[in-house]
Amino acid sequence: MGPGEIEDNLRYLLNQWDPIGVADLVDDEYECLVAPLLSKLDAGANKVEISEFLWHELEDHFGLSPYHHRDHYGVDSLADGLVVWWVAVNSA
Repeated sequence: MGPGEIEDNLRYLLNQWDPIGVADLVDDEYECLVAPLLSKLDAGANKVEISEFLWHELEDHFGLSPYHHRDHYGVDSLADGLVVWWVAVNSA
């Protein structure tokens, strides 16, 4: 899988997560998360580090309560899934 495909795949995963509920209307709402997440994953970030980044972005960038959305949207589950996805992408 090439870099463009990896970015597209991550965009898809973020749009499936869709914490603010706009992915059906705007397909690049979470673009601001793609590069930082790829950098963190490439540097070996674990589930906790990815979760903390996502919580920070939900609160500071998107203006949401990360604790409400963590339970409702599964921030920890997404973080775990992204780490597993990254390992799979890089072992293919």
